[in-house]
Amino acid sequence: MCCKVLVIEHFKKDAGVLCEHCVVKGGCNIYEVRPDVCRDYECDWMTERSLGPMLRPDKVGTILQEDQDSDEYQAVVDPATHNAWRNPLVFKVLVSKAKEGRTVIAKAGLKSWRIFEDGKTAPWT
Repeated sequence: MCCKVLVIEHFKKDAGVLCEHCVVKGGCNIYEVRPDVCRDYECDWMTERSLGPMLRPDKVGTILQEDQDSDEYQAVVDPATHNAWRNPLVFKVLVSKAKEGRTVIAKAGLKSWRIFEDGKTAPWT
């Protein structure tokens, strides 16, 4: 999922475009020499075992992550499946983060939505 939905400036890769180095169901064909941006990236599913196997990004179509540049908690989805963040399992996590006082944003390409602690959503700019 991260090789498709994330913007990777190092490769001039936009959101929703599969990285040229990704081998579908085979991993990364430059894994041993991949850039630091790829080496250092870990979505919350990789670090927060409490999320469980049902929230694996390729199963729910959503990457859950901390934004490195702000206090935002983000759900990043493929623009082709822009509502994947509304999956009840994913949405429950997003609302719980909002209840913790976090700014929670769902992103699909250039579109974004804010998720509030009461479960309401609104376009985010």
